[in-house]
Amino acid sequence: MLKVEIRRPKIEDQEELNQFFRTVLTDTFAREGLADLVEDIEADIESKKKYLQMDFETSGEKRYFLIALTKNKIIGTITCGNANELIQESTNGALRNTIEIGTIYVLSEYQRQGVGNQLLAEMLKTLMAREIQEFCLDSGFKTAQTIWKKKFGEPEYWLKDYWGQGQDHMIWKIPTKGVYF
Repeated sequence: MLKVEIRRPKIEDQEELNQFFRTVLTDTFAREGLADLVEDIEADIESKKKYLQMDFETSGEKRYFLIALTKNKIIGTITCGNANELIQESTNGALRNTIEIGTIYVLSEYQRQGVGNQLLAEMLKTLMAREIQEFCLDSGFKTAQTIWKKKFGEPEYWLKDYWGQGQDHMIWKIPTKGVYF
């Protein structure tokens, strides 16, 4: 099994993390057949950079990141914070006060090696320590949706053709306790 260190990001990781977001999001959109959505890719990259900056500025209070490294190279990320705007709007505010787990990305060459599971397990420990009873997560990427359905079952909200014909968006609401990897 791959030796992975999971920790909070440091300010000196910011440049590498910003490049990580560009690499992983460009790759993810391409693998999903969405490489032509250049504006959406750029907006997503900027959103992740903003979340990271928010983490640094609030010491993890508004957004809380964890990163996965191997041999001092960032290979994965995960974050939690207030449910994003899409989740809030799509659920008519039902998940407005729910913590969202998001920005779960692993470089393609390190996928299917348990890195995402390690990040998720560590984030769940953080949520339980904060006595958070449930969380939500969402995805418009088919590959991620397959993984989340396998782990968490059918989504609570299923937005058919949200991103275009055959491009659904899914939102899960999950109790913190009882989730194991």
